[in-house]
Amino acid sequence: MNWVRTLSSVDIAVIVVFMAFYSLYLTRVIRTARALQSAYIMVFVKLLLRSAYFILLLLALLGPSFGESKREIKSVGKDIFMAVDLSQSMNAHDIQPTRLEKIKFELKKIVEEFNSDRIGLIIFSSEAFMQCPLTYDQNALRMFIDILHTGLVPNAGTDFAPPLKMALEKLNSEEGPLTQQKSKVIIFISDGEDFGDNTQKTVEQIENSGIRLFPLGVGTEKGSRIRLSNGFKKDREGNEVVTKLSAISLKKLASDTNGEYFEINGVNNDVDRLINTIKGIEGELRDVRQIDVSTNKYLYFLSAALLLILLDAFSNFKVIQI
Repeated sequence: MNWVRTLSSVDIAVIVVFMAFYSLYLTRVIRTARALQSAYIMVFVKLLLRSAYFILLLLALLGPSFGESKREIKSVGKDIFMAVDLSQSMNAHDIQPTRLEKIKFELKKIVEEFNSDRIGLIIFSSEAFMQCPLTYDQNALRMFIDILHTGLVPNAGTDFAPPLKMALEKLNSEEGPLTQQKSKVIIFISDGEDFGDNTQKTVEQIENSGIRLFPLGVGTEKGSRIRLSNGFKKDREGNEVVTKLSAISLKKLASDTNGEYFEINGVNNDVDRLINTIKGIEGELRDVRQIDVSTNKYLYFLSAALLLILLDAFSNFKVIQI
């Protein structure tokens, strides 16, 4: 038998006080009975009854647990890489307050929804960088998401190939605990402007690997200007640049990899649908453990003590019989 707690000095003091006062009471009753030359056998019945429920109350207080119970604990999860476009066009405010700020808010929601899965963060524009490797640490992920801004990467145009290739390599690495490709996911977030030349080759590799790719487009068809510190971005002719969501390239990524396209625009927000889609993907069994489960059985002892207390309270026999 195991115990939730042990006897403290206070518990021992209560026991000693109970025994001392009851001994005095018992001595007094016996002397009185002898002086009256009457039977006093019932005082010992009362002593036995009260001692029984006092001990039961004490045992309930200590929290006994007994019996063996085995429970199987399974750890099932997925590996998810979030690749976020940090090109200057993500500063456009056709999605309020800006495309990037909206994405940062939604990324935190995704992290919270998949708290039992490993999640990594890749940032990119013309190049890709590992912002956070696959981790279970949600606090670290939130911190990395908070500091995202377009100045973290070179802005020489957007290229889809580097982030997709990096995510593919990391998900296929031997260091990962998952072997089933269907449990590996890439969430690719961009406004859809791809100026790279090697995207199709990387997409074919993702399709052959079986990893699920879910592009998330952000922006509107109307688009907006790109705010800079000294005004708005202009082209070589001095005209203000208007960036629009280019959903065609992102939809092609989804169709070429048997994935699904999602979008955040001025009317719809598909992030909840994206989350539900990923939740529908079967995770891979990471670990199985057998643990001993013991339950505090104090209620049994407490119930028995209460019954004896009621019996003591409502019994009408006399401890001294005259």
